[in-house]
Amino acid sequence: MANIFDAANAPETEPLEIVAGDFVQWKDTSLVTDYPVAQYSLVYTARSVNGNEEFKVTATTAGGFYLLTVLSATTAAITPGAYRWQKEIIKASNSQSAIIKRGEFKIIADLDISGVDIRSHAELMVTKIESVLSGKADSDIQSYSVAGRSLTKMSFQELIDARNFYKSEVIREKAKEDAKNGRQGASTIKVRF
Repeated sequence: MANIFDAANAPETEPLEIVAGDFVQWKDTSLVTDYPVAQYSLVYTARSVNGNEEFKVTATTAGGFYLLTVLSATTAAITPGAYRWQKEIIKASNSQSAIIKRGEFKIIADLDISGVDIRSHAELMVTKIESVLSGKADSDIQSYSVAGRSLTKMSFQELIDARNFYKSEVIREKAKEDAKNGRQGASTIKVRF
């Protein structure tokens, strides 16, 4: 494995996942022909899908290419979740800018940080629905009204359906993760003759 802190080994693609607290860098060598580093600058802006958090990364021009570096302290301060980014080139002479690419990535919680829930949304929902199902026997009132306001709870069957939906989502997530990591899923059948 090449040294990830060495700019020469930086990947030439944007990251798809960043672990909060990790040092991250990537480079862009494809732009230097049309946008020479002496005449342009490159900025990435990332915003959380819910729009509550934003950060920017300005490229340095080491070695005749654009190098994007995000320090560990910066990624540690970013809330885990889905983010959308845009890549913007800026002309130095007149500050004119243009967005030339957009994409998405995820910030993932560091497993070393205690108190961080690393479960996916689907895994959280399975736990919550099962908790409601286990408490349903104690308070099995489906709807009620107080002072002209009414509340209707999900029926037992609706809860079972929702739980089954989220369980299948968890299975899909695990299969996708297994495939990404080169592991064989439960649906793989091995045959030996």
